[in-house]
Amino acid sequence: MGLWSFVKGAGKKVFGGDDDAEVSGAALNDELKDLGLDAEGLDITVEGDKVKVKGKAASQEMREKVILAVGNVEGVAEVEDEIEGGAGEPVFHTVEAGDTLWAISEKALGNGARYEEIFEANKPMLSHPDKIYPGQVLRIPTA
Repeated sequence: MGLWSFVKGAGKKVFGGDDDAEVSGAALNDELKDLGLDAEGLDITVEGDKVKVKGKAASQEMREKVILAVGNVEGVAEVEDEIEGGAGEPVFHTVEAGDTLWAISEKALGNGARYEEIFEANKPMLSHPDKIYPGQVLRIPTA
């Protein structure tokens, strides 16, 4: 359980073309469904730019992916995680300008050639290893 910070002005737009549209729990649930993530048993609420996720996740991996999927949405600054299921604290990395998965892998895993592990750990949110952006938060595999 924890409080995770995200870059409010970065991320996927999940609302129509209206820049003033506020994040809603229903839109975030739709985003999870679109990504094929199992959010059954999770309650998602929004208070301003903070998303609260409560309930029981299917696994540690699903817990981490849900946190990232709702956090990497434009307009979200924080995700408060009150999710049961899984063990241990997630390891996340916020992408900075100039970062590549190779460089992140060198820093986080000690070997740039392991970048595919980070890519796989962030599917389905990532569709290609080169499609990362500053402000995006990624899962770092710990096993």
